[in-house]
Amino acid sequence: MTDTPRMPEPAGQVADAVAGNWVDRWAPAAARPYLRLSRADRPIGTWLLLLPCWWGVALAAASGTPGWWDLWVALACGIGAFLMRGAGCTWNDITDRDFDAAVARTRSRPIPSGQVSVRQALVWMVAQALVAFGVLLTFPPLAIWLGVGSLALVAVYPFAKRFTWWPQAFLGLAFNWGALLAWAAHDGTLGWPALVLWLSGIAWTLFYDTIYAHQDKEDDALIGVKSTARLFGTHTVGWLRGFMALSVLLLTLAVLMALLGADAGWLPVLIALAGLWVFAAHLGWQLAQLKIDDPVNCLKLFRSNRDAGLVVALFLAGAALA
Repeated sequence: MTDTPRMPEPAGQVADAVAGNWVDRWAPAAARPYLRLSRADRPIGTWLLLLPCWWGVALAAASGTPGWWDLWVALACGIGAFLMRGAGCTWNDITDRDFDAAVARTRSRPIPSGQVSVRQALVWMVAQALVAFGVLLTFPPLAIWLGVGSLALVAVYPFAKRFTWWPQAFLGLAFNWGALLAWAAHDGTLGWPALVLWLSGIAWTLFYDTIYAHQDKEDDALIGVKSTARLFGTHTVGWLRGFMALSVLLLTLAVLMALLGADAGWLPVLIALAGLWVFAAHLGWQLAQLKIDDPVNCLKLFRSNRDAGLVVALFLAGAALA
């Protein structure tokens, strides 16, 4: 018997891209380097940016009056997450191009591999940001200003690994900003539960991005890049257990503040809390499966956080409709 021949990999495919992704299979050849630059072939980042937005609008709707406008907010956040994740990743790859060229997992990215020049990347970044700004302008003024304010966090994040062992915290600040923005987009105001929800998301980001960072810890040590994976080392599981507990506790507090404060009734509260229990169980499952010295295992568990966050969003939406 002969082995089944493997299909050749598409030219320019990035090393950690999802197998058979739509960019490498269906996108026009001229567009592929730019879509790869935006990580469209690796959609987990878009999900992780979008899900806190959905948490925010769903919890705001559950504590107030849900309406058709909230559907637009959810859709607009999806468009904005795709575009701003793309713009942020482009900026990250511009600033990290020398680091990426020195790391096995990232040297195939469009800039270090020569598929896209720095000038072309800058133009692409601005184009994505401008389209996202157009979507943002459909929101109330407070949400618009929150969206503009997030640019400072996006700009700083790529440099965090150079001066702190906690770049994952900076990522958490930026990636969960959508919880505040989407809450404000619901009715033009901002409440304390939104802030607690944001803090919960930051703890969740510290959980999943520490797992992600374990893929590169050896290369990071060689080139001098800092991360919580390197900082925690063999104590990682204990730290992750703490981040998991903090995230779940803050999520619970946000739900109780929002729903009990609005006298929403016990059914919405129970539905929302049920989602948090499933979320906690999923994070616990990740800890049980984690092998910090196995990059394939780390990537698989990191990607599974889409499902963990989606559970929270769906149950909060259910609470809003109850």
